[in-house]
Amino acid sequence: MSAQFMFAKRTNWNLAPNRLSQALAAYRAAGKPLLDLTVSNPTECGFEYDRSAILNALSNPAALSYEPDPRGLESARRAVAGYYADRNEKVSAEDIFLTTSTSEAYSYVFRTLCDPGDEVLIPSPSYPLFDFLADIQDVSLARYPLLYDHGWQIDFHALEQAVTPRTRGVIVVHPNNPTGHFAKSAEIAKLNSICSAREMAIIADEVFLDFALEENRPASFAPNRGAPTFTLSGLSKISGLPQMKAAWLIAGGPPQWRTEAVARLEVIADTYLSVNAPVQLAIPSFLAQRHAFHKQVIARVRRNLAELDRQLAAQKNSSRLTVEGGWCAVLRVPATRSDEDLAIEILTTQSVSVHPGHFYEFPADGYLVASLLTPERTFAEGISRLFSFF
Repeated sequence: MSAQFMFAKRTNWNLAPNRLSQALAAYRAAGKPLLDLTVSNPTECGFEYDRSAILNALSNPAALSYEPDPRGLESARRAVAGYYADRNEKVSAEDIFLTTSTSEAYSYVFRTLCDPGDEVLIPSPSYPLFDFLADIQDVSLARYPLLYDHGWQIDFHALEQAVTPRTRGVIVVHPNNPTGHFAKSAEIAKLNSICSAREMAIIADEVFLDFALEENRPASFAPNRGAPTFTLSGLSKISGLPQMKAAWLIAGGPPQWRTEAVARLEVIADTYLSVNAPVQLAIPSFLAQRHAFHKQVIARVRRNLAELDRQLAAQKNSSRLTVEGGWCAVLRVPATRSDEDLAIEILTTQSVSVHPGHFYEFPADGYLVASLLTPERTFAEGISRLFSFF
């Protein structure tokens, strides 16, 4: 009996590691020192956490009782609503659904919107997770490009050209990972117009929303009423606590549509009841700790960007693209070979790990992506070695 006969076609992925992953595994196995400019796990980046507050929040005696609620515990949902209230944005706790991750929230959205074979539009460049999430839910993906011209912007002509009768939604990563592009007010208005006219939903991924590098704070999609809207976020980025597995999904948009969406989401959520009680009870405390974490991250990101610009000023071969928020810097480098070949050679000759642009579906070679979350000494030395390569 063949393996292909045994398993669902949706899981027929190519599971072989790519050449860069193989090279990196071999490099680590050899015990060689590495300057890793791809780190994204905040718990491994040297930030200070209030350990006592985190552990105390998880020891609430109320966790010994089981009080299932499809949306999640009201105290936790009110804390999430309070997070938006602190941003001067009104969100009802009744429209909030707690999930274990934004990945799970995406599955709720896809199941609510899409029949098998229906389509969702995703931005390009963007993080590669969407392909797996869509495959698992039997959803097809189509790309719409982000264009770069003294800053990033949505290519609305291409977006509209990508819409078909089976398109059910448009994913907007706000800000985008890795480009750092925030949707501007005019872009949000255009998205509302397109989606409301074509009966599609906006699916707004806002996990990096708090990490804007400019003083003007971008608006959330959560209070959006101009089109059917789902907004996703969570503690992984906001509070730097990915291990706590707590996120949320907010149903927004026109009142009648929102009421129907909430009713359908409640059945899906009630089927799984996946978020555990100790973490739900701790969410108010975890959200309160976001301020200290945010301050540390923004300070590091700005210092690393300043160091990057200082080193860029001393050479002529490379540049960086504008970044408005998030934790990544996109570098434009000489396209002398494929981005993967380039990343492998930088690894083996400079002991520096960076992500190639094709990992995020950049449209051409000559792009590398570095994490601005990297500890500053490692970042400065890694960037220096990177530029010495060219």
